[in-house]
Amino acid sequence: MTSIPLSARTFLVGGVLAATACGAFAQWKPTRPINLIVPWAAGGSTDQVTRVTAAELEKALGQTIVIVNQPGASGAIGTRSALDAARDGYTWTAGAAQDLGTYETLGSLKTRLSDWNIFLTVANIQVIGVNPNTPYQNAKQLLDAMKAQPGKISVATAGVTSAGHNAMDLISKATGVKYRDVSYDGGNPAVVAAVSGEADLTTQLAVEQADMIRGKRLRPLATVSDKPLELEGYGTIPPLSNTIPGFSAPANYFGIFIPKGVPDDVVKTVEKIWADDISKSEALKKYAASRGALFAPSYGEAAQKAVFPAVQANAWMLFDSGKAKVSPDSVGIPKP
Repeated sequence: MTSIPLSARTFLVGGVLAATACGAFAQWKPTRPINLIVPWAAGGSTDQVTRVTAAELEKALGQTIVIVNQPGASGAIGTRSALDAARDGYTWTAGAAQDLGTYETLGSLKTRLSDWNIFLTVANIQVIGVNPNTPYQNAKQLLDAMKAQPGKISVATAGVTSAGHNAMDLISKATGVKYRDVSYDGGNPAVVAAVSGEADLTTQLAVEQADMIRGKRLRPLATVSDKPLELEGYGTIPPLSNTIPGFSAPANYFGIFIPKGVPDDVVKTVEKIWADDISKSEALKKYAASRGALFAPSYGEAAQKAVFPAVQANAWMLFDSGKAKVSPDSVGIPKP
């Protein structure tokens, strides 16, 4: 009898398992529309990328995906609806993974990353975008004004756990500046507030500000990052690290989240679609390029690992600033 080398046996076993899994992939054929809850207002960053992703998923699944906007409590209300729904695979949610990972710390929803199957699409970056009627031409001028007028300059954000609020907390922590927070039910309303002059600026995501920046209705001063951003139709937005040496911020990943406990064939089917279709999606690549986002699809353990640095930083920033009710280390998030 000819012996089979260990490496070959491992490959064969892996192949058998893969073949078995592939058989399971084909078993889930949704027989009715899937509800995909966007826990933020229509038009914002989550809503935008979720609608593009849903259209791609509809083609692969052969079934309608109904987008349900359910804003409130900084995303916790819509997320709770998905968590409390029947675990039959027909109710999903979407958003920023760093929000999903900090609800428990905030005391707004008892859930954590390990309760979810995470499917990422893009990584987003926050931008300091000021109303063109303000005098600020660069980030240094704005920060100097905030120091000179503590608590006077208004910043429109989508609420306590939003990308915009997180950005301002990072800036405040790095510089000591104080500002007046004006909260809205989503990134799009926050951007509109800055455009209309209801607020002096916004620090929401580039994807939410892109059209207003291209239309010169917002003036971008800096990315809230240590990396510049190339925005199609505008040019380069410099990083805040040019003004604050050593400044950095973890990537803010967005995607679709399916509660654990749904049938395994649902998860395997979506994983296969992510590997075969979403990872090569021209529609999502085009969206990312035009909106100033990074095309970064992943799922499973890779996705969990990718999002954890932002969750960790966000959770401890919220706790240290007195906004969170529960210590992150008591819910599995050690201090960075």
